[in-house]
This record gives sequence, structure tokens and C-alpha cells, in this order.
Amino acid sequence: MAAVGTAQWSSKFAFIMAAVGSSVGLGNLWRFSAELGTNGGAAFLVVYIACIFFVGIPVLMSEFMIGRAGQASSAVNSQIDLANRSGVSKGWSAGAWFGMIASFLIVSFYCVVAAWVLNYLVRFLGNGFKGLSVDEIAAIFPAMIEDPINLSNPIQAVWPYFFIFAGLTTWLVARGVNAGIEAAAKLLMPLFFVLLVGLSLYSIISGMSSGGTAEAVRFMFSPDFSKITPQVAVSALGQACFSIGIGNAIMITYGSYLPKNVSIPKAAVGISVADTLVAITAGLAIFPIVFANNLDFSAGAGIFFQTLPTALAEYWYIGAAFFFLAFFAAITSSVSLLEPSAAYVAEKFNMSKAKAALVTGGAITVVGLGSLMSPAFFDFIDTGLAGPILAPLSALLIVLFTGWRLDKAIVNGEIAGDDVTLGRFIMVFTKWVAPVFMGLVLILGTYSKWIAPLIG
Repeated sequence: MAAVGTAQWSSKFAFIMAAVGSSVGLGNLWRFSAELGTNGGAAFLVVYIACIFFVGIPVLMSEFMIGRAGQASSAVNSQIDLANRSGVSKGWSAGAWFGMIASFLIVSFYCVVAAWVLNYLVRFLGNGFKGLSVDEIAAIFPAMIEDPINLSNPIQAVWPYFFIFAGLTTWLVARGVNAGIEAAAKLLMPLFFVLLVGLSLYSIISGMSSGGTAEAVRFMFSPDFSKITPQVAVSALGQACFSIGIGNAIMITYGSYLPKNVSIPKAAVGISVADTLVAITAGLAIFPIVFANNLDFSAGAGIFFQTLPTALAEYWYIGAAFFFLAFFAAITSSVSLLEPSAAYVAEKFNMSKAKAALVTGGAITVVGLGSLMSPAFFDFIDTGLAGPILAPLSALLIVLFTGWRLDKAIVNGEIAGDDVTLGRFIMVFTKWVAPVFMGLVLILGTYSKWIAPLIG
């Protein structure tokens, strides 16, 4: 049971919207399209889906279990409580610690990416891409990265949007679970789904006459298995973890607000399936446009910030809709990324949630300024620390703890009921499969980022 006084989701729908909102973020739009485009299309997608089901779901279920069973509202204290009750070392709380630090660092640079999104949204609303050449549009994104202050043209600078987004994230977390996170998710996620489906239909229909839709469907759904390499597999597993939001202490924290009448196994499966469908639908919203206009499908992050604006320069309303979609995805994820740190500070220092949100929100703004001003610092936080080390290390420790050290009576209590068979089936993967693959992500990610450059 959760600690006395801990907030709870007002309904199953509220929890699902909040959890899906956390999972469905820019990782499904900006990052998924980039990974799919650079890692073999359908071959990457096959491995990605396998990673979601055999690794993502077990980790997600483990995090929900720790959150709900732990008698605390923060991820760290939930895991400490369960370690004590299971008669094992409190050192297992390192899993939650690493996850909380990862989410803190991720939201700091997430605010930068969201600032780019808002900048492009304003440009589209002002029809600012109309009449620009392909080279002029392509030059905007690197110029934003190199000069986020842009004193010569403050209207097109990035820094105001960074502070707006960081402030909005902090405000929503400060409002608490029900009035902040839950309210935002219940409002924005239905709008997100409607907008995503509408944009996908537009992209598919508009690309039919040129053959772009047919090419996109082949690229996404006709796998060439020879393109599956160890690097593609590692990228797919890393993207699966990033997309669902595991290894970030988010779902442990969200689990602490979870009523007992919600099935944890079903929730883990349902949220993972929804996240995967959103990612695939996002691909259908992007790649028909890319192929219809003979643009570079392997442009990485440039797909979202260079390729799409080029294709939609004359259709400002479609471009604005895409970036509204990205904004909705960004804000629901950013509040979930800040929540673990705010919950811990509030509980640790006996502080109100509003004050804790201001403290942690101010801290992520300061750290985020480093990513805003320095692409090297951004890359270090994203691909050097949080991505390859902290998040997979957290997820690895979480599944090891849940599968091998958590008291079996507690595990059975969390998966009891009509879904006990499903829960026990997932626990097999929690014990025997997820640890192996999370260990591989940790080892190979660390090797490729830090060791290979030194010896190669």
C-alpha cells in the first residue's frame, strides 16, 4: 500500500492517460523516426517490437510493482522500504537512484528539444518557411543550435521557448498529481491521438499519387533481415527503453499513486502496446511525406527539423499541426520526467509539492542551460551519460531486484487476481530475459560511446 497521505490517480482512465502520456513523448516522434530512418527501417522495427515485449514490459511491470508495494511516494524510498521488508540490502535502492538522476538529466535537455519544437511551431504559425529554398530551411536548425541567443533576431531565438517550456513543466508538477499531471494528460492525450491519426491520414493520402506512401509502407513493414546488426539491435533496445520511459524512476513514482484495483500486468502490457502503436503511427505520419518529396529518410534528427519543414513549407497549417503534436507529446513527458525528483525532494525534506517542484524545476533549468548553450554538453548528457549508462543501469538493477530479491509474497500480492497467469508469465522474462538484455545495452552502449573511440 502507498504511504499515508500519498496522492492517488482519480481513476483508471486518468492513470492510463498519465502513463501513456509519459511514454508517448518526443521519443516516439523526433527520436523514433530518426532511429528508424538510420537503422534499416522495417528491420529495426521488428527488433524494436521484440524488445518492447520481451524486455520493456517486464521492466515496466517491475517498476509499477515497486511503486505500489513500497510504502512511500518517491521511487527511492519505495525501493528502500521493499528492501527492508524483503530482508535485503538497502543498496538495491541504487536502481531508483540511478533512474531518478537519469530522469532529472533527461528533462534538462528535453526542455531544449521542446524549445526547438516551439520555435518551429511559431515559425509555421507565421508562415515563416514559405518561399525559402531547401538550403535556407536546412540551415535554420544548425543555426538554432549554434546560436540559441540570436541577438540579431531575438524573435527567432531559442532561449525564450526554453524558459517557457521549463516554467510550464515546473508549474504543472507543482499543481500536484491530480490538478497538474493528471489534468494535463486527460486534456492533451486525447487531442494528441486525434491529431496524430489525422496527420497520418493526411500523409498517407497525399503520398499515394506520387508513390511515396507505397515506398514508406515498404520501408517500414518489409524487413530486410540482413540489415539486423548488433548495432541495430542495441539501438532498437535503447529506443524501446527510452520510448516507454523505463529506467527513469518515472513508473515507480507513478506506481506509488496507483490504486489496488488496477491490474499491474494488464497496465504494463496496455501501455507498452499503446506506445508502440503511437510510434508506428508517427512513422506513417512522417515517412510518406519524406518519400513523396524524395527527401533523405536517413537524416536522423534532421528528419523532424529539416526534412519535414522542407516538405511542408507551402502548407503552414499542416506544419503547425505537426509541431503542435510534438508539443503535446513533449509536455506530458516532461512533467513525468520531473516528477520523480520533485516527489523525492518533497518526501525527503517534508516540503510541499509546490515548493519541491520549484526547487527541482529551477535545478533542471540551470542544468538545461548547459545543454542549450553547448551542443557538446547536450550530447554528453543524452548519449554519453543518461542514455547508455544511467537508464539501462537503473532498469537492470530494477529487474534483478524484482526477479531475484523482492519478497515473493509481495510479488504475488501485486500480480494476484484474474491476471495472475499473465503476471507470472511476465515474471519469467523479468527473471531470465530482461536482465541479460539490459546488461547488454549497458555494456555495448558504454563500450561504443566511451571505450571504442579510445582504442579505435
